[in-house]
Amino acid sequence: MKLVIQIVLWIVIIFLGWKLYNSVMGPVEFNKVKEARYAKVIKNLKDIQAAELAHKEITGSFTGDWDSLISFIDTAKFAITQRRDTSYADVAKNKAFGIDEGYFIEESLIDTLGFTPVKDSLYGNTDRYKTMMNVPVEGVDAKFELKAGKIVKNDATYSVFEAKVAKKVILADLNKDLLAQEVQVQSVDGVNGPDIKVGSLEEVNTTGNWPKIYDAAKDN
Repeated sequence: MKLVIQIVLWIVIIFLGWKLYNSVMGPVEFNKVKEARYAKVIKNLKDIQAAELAHKEITGSFTGDWDSLISFIDTAKFAITQRRDTSYADVAKNKAFGIDEGYFIEESLIDTLGFTPVKDSLYGNTDRYKTMMNVPVEGVDAKFELKAGKIVKNDATYSVFEAKVAKKVILADLNKDLLAQEVQVQSVDGVNGPDIKVGSLEEVNTTGNWPKIYDAAKDN
């Protein structure tokens, strides 16, 4: 009987030790995996952000279509410009004051020197823009949700876009309780809300909702 009690006690001790270990190390391991996956996701979102900003600069609006965005990157070019200042006599004003010269008009002129491909400017010698729409997490077969539209603010119309993926998609295989907590995060050091995203369909905003620590890290 004594042996049975000892065995039961050891089983209880081992179980409680395992529970204690999980309560301490579970969140640590969760955060380690989460941060690694977030870094990869944010890297893709930055590429999407760069592509959308280039699209807006050249075409005047954002796009919510992946095929259109990729085609744009493949074919579009940035203008290489140079600004120079010039001045010339203000004939009308000089004549009004009865002088030959004294008043000048100053202007800034923009000269186009040439063009460079958007894909080379943004992505160098890589073609990673062709897969930037895929969520870069092993075992996850999903794409970022991309939308674009227009909103009116102070009687002015603005083009907007948003690219996002749900945290539940990125962290689907991890502890469900810790994932539920992560979805509700509201912190200056965390990714707030249920999604990781860049841009907004409600505000004139082209930034991401991740903390600056992810911008400080170098892309590998």
